[in-house]
Amino acid sequence: MKQVEVSILGQAYTLGCPEGGQELLAKAVAAVDREMTSIRDAGKVKARERIAVLAALNLAYQIAEQGQAPAPRAQKAEPPTAGPVDVDDLLRRVDAALADDGQLL
Repeated sequence: MKQVEVSILGQAYTLGCPEGGQELLAKAVAAVDREMTSIRDAGKVKARERIAVLAALNLAYQIAEQGQAPAPRAQKAEPPTAGPVDVDDLLRRVDAALADDGQLL
């Protein structure tokens, strides 16, 4: 596995990347950076964790809209037993969970 250094929202990260996966990783990093920058620049969210969670939700929603499923992980989570996801409710729950962090990273 190759080590690749990337920058997301001005923060440097060293990531493991399988051989031949550099181009796909670069596209993924660019999408995450673009989404996080957009959320930060909107000015409503300042905490880096919140920006990251919202960006992840936005990107996952876009994938779901396109009918694409993310690649399966080694350990699968239990499938949801409830109906469709209420994104607004999910965002309220994320905000409530992160409300007490008190840190701007």
